[in-house]
Amino acid sequence: MKAFRVLVIFLYVLVTLEPQETNAEIDGKTGKLINQANENGPYLGVVIPNLFEMNPLLESSSFNSTNLTIDFAGRRFRFGTIENKEVILVLTGLGMINAGITTQLLVSLFDVEGVLHYGIAGNVNPSLNIGDVAIPQYWSHHALWNWQRYGDGPDDELALEVNGDYTREIGYIKFANYSTNITNCNSHDNLLNNVWYQPEEVFPIDGTPEERQHAFWVPIDTHYFEISKKLEGMKLDGCINSTTCLSTTPKVASVLRGASASIFIENAAYRSFIQGKFNVSVVDMESAAVALVCFQQRVPFITFRALSGDGSARPSTTFASLAVNNSVRVVVEFIKNFSAYLTQM
Repeated sequence: MKAFRVLVIFLYVLVTLEPQETNAEIDGKTGKLINQANENGPYLGVVIPNLFEMNPLLESSSFNSTNLTIDFAGRRFRFGTIENKEVILVLTGLGMINAGITTQLLVSLFDVEGVLHYGIAGNVNPSLNIGDVAIPQYWSHHALWNWQRYGDGPDDELALEVNGDYTREIGYIKFANYSTNITNCNSHDNLLNNVWYQPEEVFPIDGTPEERQHAFWVPIDTHYFEISKKLEGMKLDGCINSTTCLSTTPKVASVLRGASASIFIENAAYRSFIQGKFNVSVVDMESAAVALVCFQQRVPFITFRALSGDGSARPSTTFASLAVNNSVRVVVEFIKNFSAYLTQM
């Protein structure tokens, strides 16, 4: 298996880099470092959106760096241990595409047994509060849309529906009445019409190449979810200092669903809509991409998102650092429980 992985890495470098890059010494060195790193695997991959969310983990006493970093395709993979478990930390960058590419590189290049994803997110669940860390059981990409032709209605055929590319099973959202004629702003002619939510096309690694399957709700790993249930009694930080505290004590909460899109949702009405339509509790911009890649590659994964806002007021950074720190604490505790879980198997 390791010999096969070496061959895959070599071919990947060969076909993706420019000729002058493939002949450079750094490429051979990078391949050697990847092979050496995999000798110490398997790893838990920890996928993190940005440095604001990564730095608290890098600075945590729970993370011990091995001083090994591997730079590849614009990403930096940092190696170390958390609670004596070998880990790889990697920053994705903003949005679904960056998160998907980074996760694919992680699981393709390295011996990864599972992926953990954490960060901050928006809250759409009235029973949750700022500072809480939510663990959704399912994730979806809720901005893959079929925007219906003006004049068509719910019973009209959708574009590409006959080919099976889209489905009407999930349902649609009807935009508020809108007219391009400013003098006729009370018109009931809805020029924006309907948007239909669509499932993603997925190509599982163990399936027939190019044979399409579809997924809208992607589940986290059942074993990981079982381990995460033990975190619900954790004590989390509720104060930044002696005078600035949250009105409620933050908690770890297992929730049913989270949703992602490369859209920052600061609109309370839309958050309320997707909460009512899909029973979504958490919205962010990366988790569904991590979920979809892991789902296709058959790699176990779980996501931890600390809530830093709920759309009810203007964005505030007051408790953002507290939320990040809470998500880091939960990830570290999960890894501690994960290591204990492995010793019992």
